[in-house]
Amino acid sequence: MVKAKAPRRTLDSYAVKHINKIIKAGDCVLMRPADQSKPQYVSRIERIEADARGGNVKVHVRWYYRPEESIGGRRQFHGSKELFLSDHYDVQSADTIEGKCTVHSFKSYTKLDAVGNDDFFCRFEYNSSTGAFNPDRVAVYVNFLLISVNNFE
Repeated sequence: MVKAKAPRRTLDSYAVKHINKIIKAGDCVLMRPADQSKPQYVSRIERIEADARGGNVKVHVRWYYRPEESIGGRRQFHGSKELFLSDHYDVQSADTIEGKCTVHSFKSYTKLDAVGNDDFFCRFEYNSSTGAFNPDRVAVYVNFLLISVNNFE
């Protein structure tokens, strides 16, 4: 006989003790990569679940990709703090969360007085299997001239 999986319950929030922060669905977080030489991964929490006893907390996340992680790679017009919201969803242990961060729209990012280490911006959604972007065009300002760039051709 196969043992039934223990029921899981959805949490409204969770206190990540090792970083002394409370997380909830919709928050963006920095997650520990398996390879410590790589930068932290950035994801958006979609849902938080725990087992019936409140332990073994898992976070359902939607990953952000850095330009160099995309099929087209980093281009000259990508910002150093730019991310792409992907269609890649996953479930991770809450123990892999190393901190909270903020992913701004490009417009709000450009209005920041000071950009912190945990500030990023996102202009595109990214299809991780096809390499397609939405939107597929972006306005790029070069020496005060506005040009339209077909995204990643």
